[in-house]
Amino acid sequence: MGTRVVLADDHGVVRKGLRYLLEAENMEVVGEASDGHEAVKIAGDLSPDVIVMDIAMPHLNGIDATARIVKQNPKIGVVMLSMHADEGYLVRALTAGAKGYLLKDSAEADLVRAVQAVAGGKSYFSPAIANTLLDDYMRYLQQRGLEDSYDLLTEREKEVLQLLAEGKSNKEAATLLNLSVYTIETHRTHLMQKLNLHNTAEIVLYAVRKKIIS
Repeated sequence: MGTRVVLADDHGVVRKGLRYLLEAENMEVVGEASDGHEAVKIAGDLSPDVIVMDIAMPHLNGIDATARIVKQNPKIGVVMLSMHADEGYLVRALTAGAKGYLLKDSAEADLVRAVQAVAGGKSYFSPAIANTLLDDYMRYLQQRGLEDSYDLLTEREKEVLQLLAEGKSNKEAATLLNLSVYTIETHRTHLMQKLNLHNTAEIVLYAVRKKIIS
């Protein structure tokens, strides 16, 4: 069975265009929602593989709807659809549990790749997002006279960073690297201290900036 997708956007013409792109690649659009509350209900009723979720929707915005959906069913992957390339929106989307972040002006080119990646348990971000975040990050470092600390990481810490940024749990990372969960937790603590990161969303954000994940 193909990837099952729900489309959540308050503009019918946008949903129609997204449906066309996905169905052309043999993906099944199993439901549509025009506001956040409807998206939450449909997600609960249909348990799709992926939801393509607009940020700006009436009654309940896409970020808050995503948080509710992921809390109810963490297996559902959410691709956020947004006009905003700035870091604030991306952090909020990641914190809510979104696995992908797609800019509307690149949706036609990137939608299918984003849905395929998220359905496969990976993350996906519009290429322009990584470039914008990297530029902002380098400007931030220069203004404060700081240097990026990535090269201070050990090779193992770099491996753990990538796995965590890809959405792997400590336990999954331990299995993949043939290490104990305690060792992974230790590496995680050390890399977060070196990079001045405080939570999983910031780990993902850093990895996108550095183009460790796409």
